[in-house]
Amino acid sequence: MNLLMKAHFFFFLLFGISIAKAQFVESKDPKPIDPQTWDTLKETINFSFIDTEFSLSKTAPPADEHQIRTWNAKGWKNETIHTQLAFWSTEDFKNVRLSASALRSDQAIISADHIKINPITYVLSDLPGDLKNGCGINITLDSILVADRIDNSQSFIYERKETRPIWLSITIPKNTPAGLYNGKVYVNTGSKEVALDYSVEVANHTLPNANDWSYHLDLWQNPYSVARYHGVEPFSKAHFDKLTPHIKLLADAGQKSITATLIYDPWNGQTYDKYDAMVKWVKAKDGSWRFDYSVFDKWVDFMQNQGIDKFINCYSMIPWNLSFYYFDESTDKMEVLKAKPGEEAYEQHWLPFLVDFAAHLKQKGWFGKTTIAMDERPMKDMLAAINIIKKADQDFKISLAGAYHEELALDLIDYCITLNENMPADILAKRKSLGYNTTAYTCCSEIFPNTFTNSGYSESVWLAWNSVERGFDGYLRWAYDCWNANPNQDTRYGTWLGGDTYLVYPDNTTSIRFERLKEGIQDAEKIKIIRAYLRETAKKDDLEKLNELISTFNNKDIKQELIPEHVKNGKSFLNSL
Repeated sequence: MNLLMKAHFFFFLLFGISIAKAQFVESKDPKPIDPQTWDTLKETINFSFIDTEFSLSKTAPPADEHQIRTWNAKGWKNETIHTQLAFWSTEDFKNVRLSASALRSDQAIISADHIKINPITYVLSDLPGDLKNGCGINITLDSILVADRIDNSQSFIYERKETRPIWLSITIPKNTPAGLYNGKVYVNTGSKEVALDYSVEVANHTLPNANDWSYHLDLWQNPYSVARYHGVEPFSKAHFDKLTPHIKLLADAGQKSITATLIYDPWNGQTYDKYDAMVKWVKAKDGSWRFDYSVFDKWVDFMQNQGIDKFINCYSMIPWNLSFYYFDESTDKMEVLKAKPGEEAYEQHWLPFLVDFAAHLKQKGWFGKTTIAMDERPMKDMLAAINIIKKADQDFKISLAGAYHEELALDLIDYCITLNENMPADILAKRKSLGYNTTAYTCCSEIFPNTFTNSGYSESVWLAWNSVERGFDGYLRWAYDCWNANPNQDTRYGTWLGGDTYLVYPDNTTSIRFERLKEGIQDAEKIKIIRAYLRETAKKDDLEKLNELISTFNNKDIKQELIPEHVKNGKSFLNSL
């Protein structure tokens, strides 16, 4: 084969690979729109910025009111900003390519390597209908195809009469001079290229790096889900190779807590991939205990190396099925103890472990950041567990994600309560004075605002503003990555609404929901910085206006249809300061 032929072969090989990477598989639209809607198109090829709160339809062109000619954005140095576009046509194309120019001002450039433009893929979700609660759903809901998964490719195969959403993301470098920057985004079908102009106004403020954000994000991780999906041994080198970019995505959103499991299946099989024990419990023939922390240590070391190191939250002394598995050397097999908090057998099982665990944590230098973590259980059970924890070591720290309990409020270093509950101002102030962490969470209970795949796109942003309004430190959500059998196509699982069990997709693939949540967290950091700036510069009127605006993001009488405008107004005023 001569050099020219080799060069051509190599080109086509690369071209084929790029096409293959863009061949994402999507489910069929369960509610396709009448194809006659395409007959009114004036242009064969269409490309536009999009302003929409809910997903575009795959089988219909975007409505005129969702199309915008250009995008005029504002952002801080070191902030990531983003928007949606869409491509639609009445022709087939084998390879539609996306690209972006550098952004240029009169004096400086934001190079194109700080700009990402990627197709968004559709996934199956469901419509809540008249449901008031998304837990334990026992009826059949209408299915819907929604745009959420942001693919990592920059090209795609296009089938006629489909709308392909597109995600544009710009990370403004820290050293970017303030000013107005102009750029273009392109779509190229092979036969035609279409360009759209847009601008970014860079403010003279700088956002800290994510690992320096004070906002406390706690999205629970499930490394066993990642291992199963990729077919690798849990906590092997191959597993950590898959986890590294996946967890970096989480760390770059400001994640603070490590989710660790002390026992097998603490949530009674509610996930597709059961959590295993990161500690091996062994009962010797003489009745004494020994514990192998090698998996726990690997996991914590790995997570801390990714920059996630504020808390190690260890679950759970009170599993849903009250079953505790261990290896018994007398029987040479796994055994299970069933015991309730308050029973002697329960204390005899847990106390030796907690004493040994405390010693291990101190030896590793992790004791001060480790919590024995629980989610909501009967009060008598929680109090019994806390009694054993404190008996093992008075300085053990405890965390809880559950309802507000006044009798526990000053005992929990990390306390997360529901979105719709309030914490008395004096208790919150006392917790702050003690350096305790206070957050809110949403789960299957709240139809909105939430982070389901059927949720409005602005709801993730609203949740971060709400935590600021409450004076809380951040937000908690289960889960980051409890994937189902087919996570890239269908986000539904079990008796919960679609997307409840995960916020990102396999292979280091983000989502609109996750990126909007990160956007809200950036806003929370900006609010903290702007408040300090307004106090220092004695701009009392602006500070009062900002605080008044934030006060409207409360948890009283939330109306879903008002959330998008609410968020837009908040961000607009914040970016004007």
